Amino acid sequence: MNTQTLPKAANGISLSIAMAVCRRGILRVVSRPTLLLPIVFMPVIMLVSFTGAFGSLTRIEGYGSENIYDWMAPYVALQGSVFAGVFGSASTAEDFETGFFDRLLLTPGSRSSILLGTVLVSAIRSLFPTAGVIIVSLLGGLNLSGGLPAILLLTAASALMASVFCLFSLAIVYRFKTIRSLMIVQLVAFTSFFMTIGQVPLEFMTGWLHQVARFNPTTNVLRFARQGFLDGITWELTWPGIVVFVAANAVGSVLAFRSLRRIGS
Repeated sequence: MNTQTLPKAANGISLSIAMAVCRRGILRVVSRPTLLLPIVFMPVIMLVSFTGAFGSLTRIEGYGSENIYDWMAPYVALQGSVFAGVFGSASTAEDFETGFFDRLLLTPGSRSSILLGTVLVSAIRSLFPTAGVIIVSLLGGLNLSGGLPAILLLTAASALMASVFCLFSLAIVYRFKTIRSLMIVQLVAFTSFFMTIGQVPLEFMTGWLHQVARFNPTTNVLRFARQGFLDGITWELTWPGIVVFVAANAVGSVLAFRSLRRIGS
């Protein structure tokens, strides 16, 4: 293959290779639909559980919403996107265990192309749990006052969250080359989400949990994603979420690429 014919971005990433890796990941999902079941059904189960357990809290003044689905849908959808990101890196771990990843490393161009293609697969996978949560929420009585812009904003947040956790997961997978290593990322993911305003507003929290949720970056991500579900979309709630997404993706990219570059060196 003549690498000079491949279209490349300014940073040397081969877009053709990245799209080929992404296409392979999508075909893997299509040929093995069971790969989608955990990232779709788990958020739906969580949605049913949380709306049932916390539904009565909407009667309390100051909860933030009179409809529990408006409050919980973005929260659960983002958790589903985390699963999508982690499972994207799990496919890479499987490639290590089968020996296929060694063949990927023989492709011409920068190794960043492999990294980009894997992240794109995770971002696309995040669409499935987000769609599943929205559909079930609509059936349950979701108001969705923000309409289509609210859905688009949540979709973007889900894709970016999947990208973040895919990158951090890849940083670990590239180093340890096994699926078992992803237990670390899953623990961090669950911890970061449960210690936020996911289930109740910040004003309802006390003690150390209040302080942790207040400074937890994921809190700003939730505020970003809930716009249009609770109130209107404002720049005041948008820019902190953008900062978190940009910073987390930047750090994750550096860590993942460093681990990838060390392979075989």
